[in-house]
Amino acid sequence: MSDGTTSKASPAGFADSNDRTVGLIPAAKPFSVSKPQPAGTKPYRDFSDFLGEHFAGKVQKISINAGFTCPNRDGSKGHGGCTYCNNQTFNPEYCSTSASITEQLEKGKAFFARKYPTMRYLAYFQAYTNTYASVERLRAMYEEALSVPDVVGLIIGTRPDCVPNALLDYLAELSRRTFVMVEYGAETANDRTLQLINRGHSWADTADAVARTHARGIFCGLHLILGLPNETIHDFRATIDAVAALPIDTLKLHQLQLIRGTRLARQVADGEVTVAQWSAEEYADVCIDLLHRLPPHIAVERFVSQSPASLLISPRWGLKNHEFTHLLHRRLTAKSNS
Repeated sequence: MSDGTTSKASPAGFADSNDRTVGLIPAAKPFSVSKPQPAGTKPYRDFSDFLGEHFAGKVQKISINAGFTCPNRDGSKGHGGCTYCNNQTFNPEYCSTSASITEQLEKGKAFFARKYPTMRYLAYFQAYTNTYASVERLRAMYEEALSVPDVVGLIIGTRPDCVPNALLDYLAELSRRTFVMVEYGAETANDRTLQLINRGHSWADTADAVARTHARGIFCGLHLILGLPNETIHDFRATIDAVAALPIDTLKLHQLQLIRGTRLARQVADGEVTVAQWSAEEYADVCIDLLHRLPPHIAVERFVSQSPASLLISPRWGLKNHEFTHLLHRRLTAKSNS
């Protein structure tokens, strides 16, 4: 997939966008409870390496659906949500808004504790936009999660245009006593694509949110989707170059999944847009190409996502996350030895 072309991008995104460049501000000292541990022999830094620098022993995320919506669903910025999105594809069975935050966490703990009795947990506010409420309401939700025994921190998934300074100030105070990470769904640095998929925000919003989060000493992660409509390897490289210029701690990658009932599925069926049609091996090669452009201090949490087979149109690789990671490692080793 690689053709040796180098794409250039600034922290503000692409040269033909109207984004503003946001200065990068040194962070305050973040939460930490243990000394850094060596990354081992993996060909890149992964999320377990990152967690090992801040926790002694096993730590597991437990997803929470706290009943939020999104500004591009409720009419604040748009209607219908992102064209590819169906939240049923990533909510575990124990995530239900009919259960309280405490109940969801206790169900998640019961699931994992059967195998790891001494496990500790991070409450992962995952579904939709988990900062899309008043600071008072958010404070109550986050504090409820932290009051559950063995919950030792928060990961908050949100959009980069939904993090007011008042909320970040509260999270900065919270991060001085527990682990806090804000994970932004950036998806791409290409503003044309963001508009096409109805994200409702720009890459400048992402760069600005990351800078403000980092400046307060809060851990920060980004989420990207590879294979969005009409994007090519040049777009992926430009996005990674823009990401590399930001002060983030972690990065999630995953392949675009075409999901039944979404607007994107209808657009592809009607020939309005084209999306990547990779084999697992081809997608692994794309990820390897991008890994070579990523600063080594950024921990890569994952490369793929898995949707329920009943909802998934493509790609249908039949690989679990760890199986794909093994495939990627084998191909990376083979390329290094060739």
